[in-house]
Amino acid sequence: MKYSKIYFLGIGGIGMSAIARYYKFKGYPVAGYDKTPSELTHELEKEGIEIHYADDPDYIPKDMASTLVVYTPAIPQTLKEFQFVKEHGYTLIKRSRMLGELSEGQTCLAVAGTHGKTTTSTLIAHILQESGEGCSAFLGGISKNYGTNLLTSHTPTFVAEADEFDRSFLQLHPAIAVITAMDADHLDIYGTLAEYIKAFKAFASQVRRSVIVKQGLDITSADTKAKILRYSYDDAASDFYAKNISPDAFGHYVFDLVYPKGVLTGIRVGVPGWINVENSVAAAAACLTHGVNPNAIRKAIGSFQGVRRRLDEHINSSEIAYIDDYAHHPKELASAISSIRGIFPGRKLTAIFQPHLYTRTRDFADDFAQALSAVDKLILLDIYPAREEPIPGVTSKLIYDKVTAPQKVLITKEELMDFLANEPIDVLATFGAGNIDRFIEPITQMLEDRLKK
Repeated sequence: MKYSKIYFLGIGGIGMSAIARYYKFKGYPVAGYDKTPSELTHELEKEGIEIHYADDPDYIPKDMASTLVVYTPAIPQTLKEFQFVKEHGYTLIKRSRMLGELSEGQTCLAVAGTHGKTTTSTLIAHILQESGEGCSAFLGGISKNYGTNLLTSHTPTFVAEADEFDRSFLQLHPAIAVITAMDADHLDIYGTLAEYIKAFKAFASQVRRSVIVKQGLDITSADTKAKILRYSYDDAASDFYAKNISPDAFGHYVFDLVYPKGVLTGIRVGVPGWINVENSVAAAAACLTHGVNPNAIRKAIGSFQGVRRRLDEHINSSEIAYIDDYAHHPKELASAISSIRGIFPGRKLTAIFQPHLYTRTRDFADDFAQALSAVDKLILLDIYPAREEPIPGVTSKLIYDKVTAPQKVLITKEELMDFLANEPIDVLATFGAGNIDRFIEPITQMLEDRLKK
């Protein structure tokens, strides 16, 4: 590469940070801007990456000919640093394009879908690591096995989370791809569900060998030249599915995997919840198709510790339990709530939900309300705007008014910790993709202190 410095606009994003880590690993000077400090940006700084939080072009390296600027579409176009690099002739490249270029010439295993893609891609990477093959992996979450969202290897196997936001996944041309779901999302980008599905079909058309599709999704031979294989939780009409599924006392499931060449028996999933049986089937399908030894797959699924903020257990006792999850789409919420109910049958579930984006709240208020009505008590927070400006009339009350849970309350995030201090807790879950993660540590500490009394 002709550039000697890499500069990132929005370096704290989960996808951006993986690429920043990759170039730091390769020996390049790496620096960047992000709007706010976070646990992830602090980790990057500890790794020797310079990060600042003021939108100030003075931080940008001035040797434009040798500086490559990577940006995420999540940053506002009005950002002063973005305007500066555009006006001064720097080479600008989108994060998705950069990921596509890094995957060229390698055997790429990619996971796309409205939900499930982070856990599934992280599990694929873990299976490849444990099997001895190894891989480079750019993940959409922090692997709890490795403490990072980047794995590096000298083998030509490349694992990527294929993000549909801004049609980013169309930069990838995988050998093997998994498509987990095509439920409407990002309608601010796509406009309609039909356009959203069209993008997934375009992604499928770029897969070279095999596309592994969740049973029931509308991907056909008209959409791709790749071999289409189907997977499911327990549908025997699929190429890959689970049978003899049973939970243990800790909410971890044991199952047998049926696949085209036989049955892999006695798989125990290392993370709890029925949804992780389905994720394990998808990951195993990709790895079996890639040629990984079945026994290595069984062992790796058992040692998988999951991903931070994906059904992430922080406390699990008979008195109090606390799980955190990134769910920010109605189908994700419904699956996560159902999984938590399965882990803690018969117990009272209190959920804290922070809606993410005004457009998503507007488009799916009814579906959010339906999913959240399945908890015993809902604590609903104000909307996390991320990249968006407010939309008149769109607030969390759109969801709140339609929730039919036995108990519900609408508060701001500033009121949350004082409210929880006097709240009886049996099983607590936090949900959302915004800055609700800042509450994980104080909530965990508060509940642990309560257990000691």
